[in-house]
Amino acid sequence: MARFLIEVPHGAEAKECALAVKILLSSGSHYLTNAEFGCLDGDHKAWIIIEADSKEQAQFILPAAYRSQAKIVELNKFSLEEIDRFLAKHPG
Repeated sequence: MARFLIEVPHGAEAKECALAVKILLSSGSHYLTNAEFGCLDGDHKAWIIIEADSKEQAQFILPAAYRSQAKIVELNKFSLEEIDRFLAKHPG
């Protein structure tokens, strides 16, 4: 399975923000109830990291109201050896 970072923006108005938090927390999904929020720092988004088979599968853990505006990024890690091999193939 791949790991994905899901970024879910929501409105900055206090009521919109509180409603987004409530919807995610009351969803019953382990992933959504562990969302991280940037609201108190003025960045009105939630971030969730999940394991899924595809971006489409990752998108479907979200409530329907947030699916179309969510940004989903597949995460990966690199070792120094992998990067050294990459750099050797792409000099300059």
